Amino acid sequence: MSTRARILEVAARLVAESPDGEISTRAVCEAAQVGAPALYRHFGDKEGLLSAVVDHGFDAYLATKRERGDTTDPVEDLRNGWDSHVDFALRNPNLYRLMNSPAMRTPPGSAIEAHRILTHDLERAAAQGKLRVAPELAAQMIMSATTGVALMLVSRPVTFPDVGMSARVRDAVHAAVFTADVSPGAPVETAVPSAAATLGALLRRSHGSGLSTAESALMTEWLDRVSNAER
Repeated sequence: MSTRARILEVAARLVAESPDGEISTRAVCEAAQVGAPALYRHFGDKEGLLSAVVDHGFDAYLATKRERGDTTDPVEDLRNGWDSHVDFALRNPNLYRLMNSPAMRTPPGSAIEAHRILTHDLERAAAQGKLRVAPELAAQMIMSATTGVALMLVSRPVTFPDVGMSARVRDAVHAAVFTADVSPGAPVETAVPSAAATLGALLRRSHGSGLSTAESALMTEWLDRVSNAER
């Protein structure tokens, strides 16, 4: 095992075993039997080490998402994605709190990848006419709600003892984000935003729209404003 891998493995174990998730670089160096210069050479500083720990721990969770092929029902994929996200947090509370700590000034790569996967599924839903808002806004709504629920469950178990609460919040958020198939007789306040979100998603995926790059960007901005308008 390389020195970097040994340091990372030890740091991940100490984070998991810590009562509050806090670790010191000194403790990591002692447990890994390396000097501080070796740790800083491989990770830059403590934040770099902790970011690597998060990516290391989150990698197995993301692997299931990377390997999962797209189904024909992106909404079901997103429901399962919410549930697996919360389940991961409950099984790895210290790691999850660390991942979402304000002290992490630079988001770990795993967090960025998770957001990208979520947005991809939402773009698929939008292309099928199933979104009320633009994919990026939907991703922000879902990710903030999922993270909030997961953090409350792992950080305030006495106040939030019911894990089933996650499904209730999931369904409430999804009801605000997704729409049933819009029929020709649907109310304008429902039909227009959904149609705008659908057209915006299709335009992003199209390479032959007949619009210039600037025109396509402007059209996408307009469609996002229509789909995201408060109603």
